[in-house]
Amino acid sequence: MKKEDLQNFRKYYLNEFEYYDGECFITFNIVGINMARNEITVAISNRGRISVCAFDLKADGDRLYFEYGPMFEKIDLADFENIETFEEAEQ
Repeated sequence: MKKEDLQNFRKYYLNEFEYYDGECFITFNIVGINMARNEITVAISNRGRISVCAFDLKADGDRLYFEYGPMFEKIDLADFENIETFEEAEQ
């Protein structure tokens, strides 16, 4: 995902990514992207708990990512996918 692609943020709203931390899967959903502050807000489902956190949005060439956890794992925005609901899949 490139910075130019984020200008129309709506198509990335609630895109989902699952990250395996070695023990269980953690689910991230994009809630907001603020390009003026270089910040991404995500909803995190981790071991039955849901939290909303903001992270610094970082760039490495065309790659956009944020760092998560004690080991600062790079979560790449290109890995997020649009998850269809059951009703959308039927149509």
